[in-house]
Amino acid sequence: MTNSLSHETSPYLLQHANNPVEWYPWGEEALQKAKIEGKPIFLSIGYSACHWCHVMAHESFEDEKVAAILNKHFIN
Repeated sequence: MTNSLSHETSPYLLQHANNPVEWYPWGEEALQKAKIEGKPIFLSIGYSACHWCHVMAHESFEDEKVAAILNKHFIN
């Protein structure tokens, strides 16, 4: 499964390209989608070598149940 990050160049974003979370890179597309759907934006900020970013990705963003909640209620 891939999301909107699969064509990005950032190592951090590419690490999340196969998450079940429907991630969008920060930009106009995400902002417009949030506005149209009336949903808040869930923003994750990190860098590719951050230990705790990897822990959160593994414990949260790779979890299908967590992803389903994020995808239903937020633009990610």
